[in-house]
Amino acid sequence: MNTIYFDCPTGASGNMILAGLIDAGASWKNIERSLKRLPVKGWKVELTKVTRQGLSGLHLEVVQGPQPCRHLKDIEGIIKKAGLSGFATENSIAIFTKLAEAEAKVHRTSIGKIHFHEVGAVDAIIDIVGSCLALEDLGAKRIFCSALNVGHGQVKCRHGILPVPAPAAAQLLKKAAVYQNELAGELVTPTGAAIITHFAESFGPMPQMVLKSVGNGAGTRELAQPNLLRVLGGELLPDRKSPHNIVLLETNIDDLNPQVYQHLMEDLFRQGALDVYFTPIQMKKNRPAVMLSVLSTPENEAAMLDAIFAETTTLGIRRREMERYTLPRQEIKVKTVHGVIPGKKATLYDGSQKFIPEYEECKKAAQKSGQPLMKIMELARAQFIKDQKK
Repeated sequence: MNTIYFDCPTGASGNMILAGLIDAGASWKNIERSLKRLPVKGWKVELTKVTRQGLSGLHLEVVQGPQPCRHLKDIEGIIKKAGLSGFATENSIAIFTKLAEAEAKVHRTSIGKIHFHEVGAVDAIIDIVGSCLALEDLGAKRIFCSALNVGHGQVKCRHGILPVPAPAAAQLLKKAAVYQNELAGELVTPTGAAIITHFAESFGPMPQMVLKSVGNGAGTRELAQPNLLRVLGGELLPDRKSPHNIVLLETNIDDLNPQVYQHLMEDLFRQGALDVYFTPIQMKKNRPAVMLSVLSTPENEAAMLDAIFAETTTLGIRRREMERYTLPRQEIKVKTVHGVIPGKKATLYDGSQKFIPEYEECKKAAQKSGQPLMKIMELARAQFIKDQKK
């Protein structure tokens, strides 16, 4: 799954997010193994199947002993010492930093002086780090969220009776889509707000995607409607309305040693070119020449220009801005009788998929097996179709 959509009709808390991700397919065994590497003792996680207004969900509770108040640097140290992946470490620290910044603004102090009370306890560490681990386990690349129901009324916390949403949560929810309805109480906690606003690209309706998995993270309270945060996972479908900007660079060359062209092409691809191609042309005085064409993202344009000027005899390069549509693709492997063949799986606008096997790997398999190259490629595509039906 490359896309996650959080549907939050009854708000969001850290334990609801983590439970929903686990219910959607994230491996609790792998997550728990990583969490136990955190240098914090005196906690355990209880996962329970529950019903909320007749609908089932997974409830997660962190049972813990007394915990000290912690500063941001203390929590950073705990996370870094666990030796987790770069994704989990960087995002967990970034989320806690967001929390510290929100608390600091509320209390008009610096983030270094903020004592994490509720959110400094082990349950917040487990919820935040666990959610990062779960998203990584699911392979999520794009994350979206519905508008958030924040609830209304008041909430009792360490600082006394506060309005809903709590001041820190309100700071974190800036630029997010929020609303209130008849449901009273705190529905979006600071931890939930920090996780959601850190990862979500946008807030609104679910994007068009092929749905692969659904998970329900249950809240603790019983409400007038099912207190569930839904996690919908799948593969994002391409949008015909959103082409990508690219740049076409071209130059005509009639005086370059032909041996240089292969090196030039390889160098341009190493620099990040999207495509490189040569077109035979006739120039002035009927001289045979080559038109070099390079497709690049705007970000890599400077590198392309430098490479072309350095590796060729040209003194000028034409430039044209273009737009292109692309299909989402994913690197996968299929297992055939002639070995494992890697390739790209692409998702079409209607949700169907196709597989493009890697030419070089197919060539190696053909040479090793003595079979025709076309047969190897056909076998790889057929295996992909068979795997999709499982």
